[in-house]
Parts: sequence; structure tokens; C-alpha cells
Amino acid sequence: MKTIKGPGIFLAQFLGDKPPFNDMKSICQWAKDLGYRGVQIPTWDPRCIDLQKAAESKTYADELKGMINEIGLEITELSTHLQGQLVAVHPAYDDLFDAFAPDSAKKNPKARTEWAVQQMRYAAKASQNLGLTACPSFSGALLWHTFHPWPQRPAGLVEEGFKELGKRWTPILNYFDECGVDVAYEIHPGEDLFDGETYEMFLAEVNNHPRACLLYDPSHFVLQQLDYLAYIDIYHERIKAFHVKDAEFNKTGKQGTFGGYQGWLHRAGRYRSPGDGQVDFKSIFSKLTQYGYGSWAVMEWECCIKSPEQGAKEGAPFINSHIIQATAKAFDDFAGVAADEAFNKKVLGIS
Repeated sequence: MKTIKGPGIFLAQFLGDKPPFNDMKSICQWAKDLGYRGVQIPTWDPRCIDLQKAAESKTYADELKGMINEIGLEITELSTHLQGQLVAVHPAYDDLFDAFAPDSAKKNPKARTEWAVQQMRYAAKASQNLGLTACPSFSGALLWHTFHPWPQRPAGLVEEGFKELGKRWTPILNYFDECGVDVAYEIHPGEDLFDGETYEMFLAEVNNHPRACLLYDPSHFVLQQLDYLAYIDIYHERIKAFHVKDAEFNKTGKQGTFGGYQGWLHRAGRYRSPGDGQVDFKSIFSKLTQYGYGSWAVMEWECCIKSPEQGAKEGAPFINSHIIQATAKAFDDFAGVAADEAFNKKVLGIS
């Protein structure tokens, strides 16, 4: 067994125009002062990182890592959620997802996809330069608009969609393999990889690629009413990153999992700050430790009630209180006896 690292914090939701949230050094110092030990970096924000430079210049990567280390923090992972999303976009979402793309690729789906693929390659090399082993991301989606089959899905549609998704991701995964880094897909509504079944369909299309791994975030499974503890039992060997994010599901006579187009505050299923929802983190940390997960527990703040500042302040001690120092000895070792084949045979009644 291994002891989970932490607490870490995902910086994306905290960046802003005012100090200490507008500069990498100052936001890292803020995180350190709150008790965090690691930061997950959103690679699309130039205030945090120049991703291309981190891929092409080991010197720059070392300087960025050194600055963060001097503050007393480590880089947990480089997040590529927005770029991964753009690897596969259905035309119905072109205008909305163009917001994630640079001006040079807007209104040009082919150029946008090419940019996203290159960004993922930069992230693989940058992660290698920084000594990181996992890169959280999204899969993108070609099929999400058909997740509820009405009108009836044409025969072969799902298979064709996953075939194309696998075709787009296989070269990316191969390059990540060259760099010694896992892609940790966040299984998330809105992506074609949104539960275990869809993840397995994707694995089949990428030939069970060893780098097609997982970011575990139980909050999304609460909203889907999926057994998030059994999920760990099934996929623990593929879990390479972990978001500590809470959620709650309070069904009513008016709405359930689909939420009735309501804003987050009024949905039956909504994300909460760690400790304020229904997620059984005690059991999650136990299972992950049992299965040997030794990477980071990273707090992701997404709450429709609590302020980000309060969520961040409470997040570090919350994670600390759940990290289990993995034992190296059995509780009944005191009563053990030395290995002795003859004695064992005697106990078994055999000669």
C-alpha cells in the first residue's frame, strides 16, 4: 500500500484579475499559506504556464518547477481539460466550444482540432520535462447529443462515434507513451467518456492503450446515481489522478437527474464544497489506499453556495483529515511465528 499525497488544489477556479489570484507566484504562496502541498496547473491560462515553452525548453520547465518548489509546493499534474475537449467537438457545439480555442482557430473546426492535438502533445512533453506522470483531461464528444435515444439512434451510430474518437486519440496516447505520461480522462457528463460503459467502449477502440487512464472524481457519479465505490473496485488499476469534489442529489417531485434546465442552485443534483455534500470520502480514501493509489488528492472547488475562498480554506484540512498513513505491518504481527515448513505441515496434520 501507499500513502496518498496531499493536499493539492486545482488552481483553475481561483484565478482572477486581483492579487493574489492574478499571478502564478502569488497564487502559489496563497495556496501554501492555506496548507496545500501541491498545485494542479490549468495549462490554458498563460498566467500559470507557457505550455509550448514548457514542452520545448527544459530550462523553462525547471525554472517553473523550481519557483513552485521554493514556495514549498509541488506540481501535481498539468490539466488539459479544455484542450482535450476540443479534440472532438460535434458541430452543434462549435460556437460554444470556440470560446476555448485561440482566435486563429475560431470558426474553423479543422484548425481547432489540430490546435487541440498539438496542445496535448505539448502537455505530454511538458509533463515529462517537469517529471510528472499523469495529465488530467477530457475526451471530447461526438455522441453526447444522442445520450438519451430519442429519436431512436440509427444502428451503428455509437460504434462509429467511438471508432472516430479512438482514431483521434490513439496517436496522442502513443506520444504520451513515448513521454512516459498517462492521460487521466475525467469521466464527466458532456464527454463521450461519462461512465464505465463508455470508458470501456473507448478502451476497445484504442486497443486497451496503457496510457488511457482515469481521473477519479466521485461528484459526477453522484449526479448520475452511479456506484462510485464499486467503480474504484473495477477501475483502480487505471486511476492515476483524483479530484476531491463533493456533490449531492436531492430528487423532488419535479426533477431528477436531468435537472429541468435549472441553474446549479436549483438542480436536484449539484456540486458542493468538500464535506458539504453526500460523498463518502472516508470510504473513498480507504479504497484508494487499499488498492495502492499513491498519487495526489487534489481539491477542486465547484460549489453553488459556498465562496471559493472559504472552500479553499476548508479544503486542505479536509483532505488532511482523510489521508491514511498506509501501514507497513499487520495488526496481529505480535502473535506471529517464524516461517517453518516442518511446523506448518505439523499444524496441517500432514507429513
